Amino acid sequence: MQKTDFIAEVARHTGMSQKAVSRALNGAIDVITQALIDGQRVTLTGFGTFEVRQRSEREGVHPKTRQRMKIAATKTPGFTPGNTLREAVRATNEVELIG
Repeated sequence: MQKTDFIAEVARHTGMSQKAVSRALNGAIDVITQALIDGQRVTLTGFGTFEVRQRSEREGVHPKTRQRMKIAATKTPGFTPGNTLREAVRATNEVELIG
């Protein structure tokens, strides 16, 4: 599902205009992004938690030359699903496996 499809679905479910949903979604994304830049965690109860994760420096292999190289330490955004979301997805997996 693309962002425009998502906006259309939210608009259909809420009765809001697509323009209003788009503004709200873009605002939420901006707030989450800024919070992560500031080093904060964002927890949406029932949905999940967004956070910045640290990746340590590590050794890797250059795919073309097969030469060993160091990969620098980096920060990366991460998401951990909440229990409500996790259970909802698991329930659909169990139905598919049984059927």
